[in-house]
Amino acid sequence: METEDRRDWRQQLIDALRPEPKAAPLSRRAVRVDVVLAVVLTVIALFVAVRYPGDGPVNINPKADVGTGVPAPPPPPDPGQVVEPPDEESASAPWHLVVLTTLPLAARRRYPLSQFVVVLGVALAIGSSASWITVLACVIAAYSAVVYSRYRIAAIAVLVVAAALSGFAFRNAEPVLPGWSSPGFVLLVAGMLASLVRFLQLKLVSSRDRVAELQEAQEEAMRRAVEEERARIAAELHDVVTHNVSVMVIQAGAARKVMDVVPEQSKEALLAVEAGGRAAMAELRHVMGLLAAPDHEKLDGLEPQPGLPQLDALVSRVRAAGTPVSVSMSLPPDPLPQGVDLAAYRVVQEALTNTIKHARGAEAAVAIGYTDDWLEIEVTDTGGDNGSPPVESNGRGHMGLRERLAVYGGELAAGPNPAGGYKVTARIPWRTT
Repeated sequence: METEDRRDWRQQLIDALRPEPKAAPLSRRAVRVDVVLAVVLTVIALFVAVRYPGDGPVNINPKADVGTGVPAPPPPPDPGQVVEPPDEESASAPWHLVVLTTLPLAARRRYPLSQFVVVLGVALAIGSSASWITVLACVIAAYSAVVYSRYRIAAIAVLVVAAALSGFAFRNAEPVLPGWSSPGFVLLVAGMLASLVRFLQLKLVSSRDRVAELQEAQEEAMRRAVEEERARIAAELHDVVTHNVSVMVIQAGAARKVMDVVPEQSKEALLAVEAGGRAAMAELRHVMGLLAAPDHEKLDGLEPQPGLPQLDALVSRVRAAGTPVSVSMSLPPDPLPQGVDLAAYRVVQEALTNTIKHARGAEAAVAIGYTDDWLEIEVTDTGGDNGSPPVESNGRGHMGLRERLAVYGGELAAGPNPAGGYKVTARIPWRTT
């Protein structure tokens, strides 16, 4: 366990030391802003160096009175000693060093760590001749190093070293402001603020990425939902249309054959076609009404979805189409859930429709029973005129049934019957928890 913790700690350290991915290229506006900032600070630094030489932020080696804390006046000159005025030129920093403390800020976002090292090194070289603009340039450089560098841990480490070097270089200095304004302390404060800004930036980027991922996931979920809904609608329309149209086609063909010979029989066939058409229209009206109606709206004027109680009407239409059907049905004492009832009805409907289409002359048998938890359905036929099993179509009906039953945890099996013909079996959990 301890070994795994050490490995995790080492991996976290390695990940922290790795450079972050390259950021997007800087915009022209950002480059112009950095160049303008560097030029303005350079002009101001040169002006301060020329106009106010030696007017730095600190006083080196002051000698203060112990009692009052006020710097003691310089000692009187010795007799005969010539007092010379202070050489202002000797106190001012060379102009090229002044330029190097501010001009590198033009690359503060492109090369943040390098420009900080250059600015700090030149500032330490200037020493006591550094002006307040030099300190400001160091603060901006330190801030940029922590905020924009890909090597965030290295930037913080360099900042701490820089604060220590500044504190050592100006260890005998007395700040113009109170003691907390020493260069080392100022750099540390700038680094802390920069770290806070960097943390907030990373947090914002992470939040944006998370929002983008959630939006993509939502769009993907909506796309899948649309596809599933389209498949469900296609399966529902297939179940509604295929059976009734198949029966109508067979009845219309039978009516055409006997129209001149047995008019009364053709009339019965046409009545069966009419009944099948009305049944198809009723179911289509219900399906389309469900699709067009707003959520939670009461669907007035629409017949309920079919179920096993309407199985007698289905069997009558199949028998009228010339396929004998025997039915053995035993239902649970409690009412079936509406979805399970509809799924069971569709299983019988699809199986009988396939018998009509692909096994003319066959006899069909429907057996429905139940156990403690399962509703069991079996539909068999004796095969076509030559006793061969029916030829399956494109399989859309069976595929739609499997998807429908899977919603309720059911299963479907279809294939040739060992005793001859074709068999479809289905098992659906009927108990609701």
